[in-house]
Amino acid sequence: MGLVPVGSFSTRAEAEIVQGRLAASGIESTIEADDAGGAYNVLSGSAYVLVDESDRKEASEILGQTEGA
Repeated sequence: MGLVPVGSFSTRAEAEIVQGRLAASGIESTIEADDAGGAYNVLSGSAYVLVDESDRKEASEILGQTEGA
């Protein structure tokens, strides 16, 4: 299956926090951002967290739990 976005974040750092939360729940993810690997975070307006399509529902539920926390 392909990768699908489950969140868009202002910075790579925010995306990495979400990536860690997903990893703690057993969901592999990747970050897509046009910021030279984090070296130039001012180049990108956003960073996306991507998961396998089969994990989308569970990942969205996990992220929904963290938004109001």
